[in-house]
Order: sequence, then C-alpha cells, then structure tokens
Amino acid sequence: MKDPYIASRILTRREAVSSSSIEGTQSTLDELLSIEETGNDDARDIARQVRNYALALDGFIPVAAKDGYGVFTMDLIKDLHRAVMKDDPDYQDVPGELRRRVVWIGGKGDIAYSSLNPPPPVDVPDCLAQTVDYLRNEGMQQVTQGFITRMAIAHTHFEAVHPFRDGNGRVGRLLLPLMMAAEKHVPLYLSPYIESKKGTYYDSLKDAQQRLDWQPIITFMADAVSGTVDELIRTREALTKLSELWRERRKFRKGSAAMRALDELHNYPVVTAKRLGELLQISPPQVHQAIAQLEEAGILEERTGYARNRVYAASEALSIINRPYGEEPLLPEQADPTRYRLAPRRRDRS
Repeated sequence: MKDPYIASRILTRREAVSSSSIEGTQSTLDELLSIEETGNDDARDIARQVRNYALALDGFIPVAAKDGYGVFTMDLIKDLHRAVMKDDPDYQDVPGELRRRVVWIGGKGDIAYSSLNPPPPVDVPDCLAQTVDYLRNEGMQQVTQGFITRMAIAHTHFEAVHPFRDGNGRVGRLLLPLMMAAEKHVPLYLSPYIESKKGTYYDSLKDAQQRLDWQPIITFMADAVSGTVDELIRTREALTKLSELWRERRKFRKGSAAMRALDELHNYPVVTAKRLGELLQISPPQVHQAIAQLEEAGILEERTGYARNRVYAASEALSIINRPYGEEPLLPEQADPTRYRLAPRRRDRS
C-alpha cells in the first residue's frame, strides 16, 4: 500500500502494548518508544516484555509474508512463545517449551470450578500439531471456509490447547497478523479492539470452546477487522490534518530538514537527534537546527532535561495514535486554538 502509515512500526508497537495489557502486563506506548530510542537496558521487566512482543512482529511478519502458510510449524509456535516470554521473571517454565503440568482456566485456583480444562500435558503435542495443520491451510478449509472464519477457528483452537503454562493469549494474538501476512493481506493489529471489548472476546471464546457455538467468535473476529480498519482510517485522517496544522505554525523552507522531519514524526513520535539524523541522512548540526525549529513551533518537546542523550516527543501525534480505542482523535487546535500560534516576527526596518 502506498500509505506508509498503514504498515507503520507504530501500529506494531501499539499492538504489543494492548495485547500485553489484556494479560495484565501494563506498559505504555510512550514507555516502549522511549526504551527503543534510548536502548535502556535498565528498563522494567514488563517494558522489556512488551518490547519483545513488538520485535517478534518485526521479525516474523516478513517471514510469513514471504513463506505463506508454510511458515506455520511447531517450531514457529515455540519461537513465538520464547520471543515474548524470555524476559518474564515470573515465568516458571522454560520459554518455548510445551507445558508439562495440568492447567485450567477459571475456577479461582480450584480445578473443580474451572470453566475450561485444556488437554493434559501428554496430549498437548498432538493437539497443537492438529492446530498447526489447520493453520497451514492445506485441507478442505481453504475452499469451504472464509478467511475470517479460519482466523476465528485457528485462534480458538490454539487458546483451547493452551500449550504453554502462560503466555498463550499473547502467542494466540500474534498468530492473527501472521495469518493475514501468510494470506498476502496487509496485517491488521486487532489487540486494541480486543482490549476494548475484552468481556465479549472471552465470552465468545467460551461459547466456541464449551458448546461448539462458533458464530459469536466469528462475528467478533469480523467486527474486530472492520472496527480496526475504521479506527485506522480515523487515525490516519487525524494525523494528516495534524501535519497540515504543523505546517501552518511557521514558515518552513521547502525541502529543509525540519520540513522533511514532519513526515517522519508519525512513525517516530518519540525520537532522538541521532535517529532523526539517520532517517533524514543529514549532519548533526543540521539535525539540531531542525529540532530547534520544531521545538519553537511546539511540534517537538524535549523530555529528559539532560544535556546529552536527549529524547524528543511529538506529543500531539502520540495523543492521536495512542488514544483509547473508539475515542475520536482530538486535534490540538480543537483544545486550544491560540496555544500554538507563533508571535509574528518583527521586520528589520534598517
């Protein structure tokens, strides 16, 4: 697709934050982007886990797009789990290894009151192998079932098998954009929608897993796809309008580094001078001049207070990208139309 935002890294980062949040791993898009810019090795364990999820998308989506449905193997499932769980200090098994103990869902710690009992450990390899066979799309499902139906069924089967002690939800949601890429679609990232309707999501999974009632989860998946597209369009329109507002705040010289930087800030709303220099392929003095102009216009703001290793944020873009699912994007001039008007420059009368 011609529009780079549709395949933007920022969408994979928001997916990582939302999918992790569904499982109770709480970080923020702002924190994740800051870690990536600074390379902070002292980041919280939770933040590193979210970053690992995003990096898994970066690594595996291109492979799925290239290899198609052949990408789906037992080893892929284990690699996905290893990628997202390797920095979880509370995980009691070895990331990437299938579970060797009985687990259950619901019941508040008592299997007698559970809502779903996944297969016992001895059956997990065979059950997961059946799920992988279905994901490879080599059977009758390729001619008898639509793609969204296959997404819903594959996701439900994987979650029912529950092949790992923890992290199954994250791996199961990773499989959805991988299926889209394998189908030669532009991947959509559905976790923000799922997070916003978490109760309906879990209820529809239960309907399929407990009563083989597939309509709710297929309907949910279809709504997730269409809802995500609608949200994507609203976000892109708001960012386009924001770009226009930015360009009205001051007179940027055509082709200048500052003008060119505006086209990068939707993809890198948290950025360092080094990163901006690499993106624009310009020298450090040119980068700092561009940043100064963007700060003057209220487009970038420095947030560390350091003399070195500074991090800059386009907070207005972040607020649009990271708003709660379903909320209308709020442009800055809608909040305060006078806030970002620059004082007119005095003419030199000499």
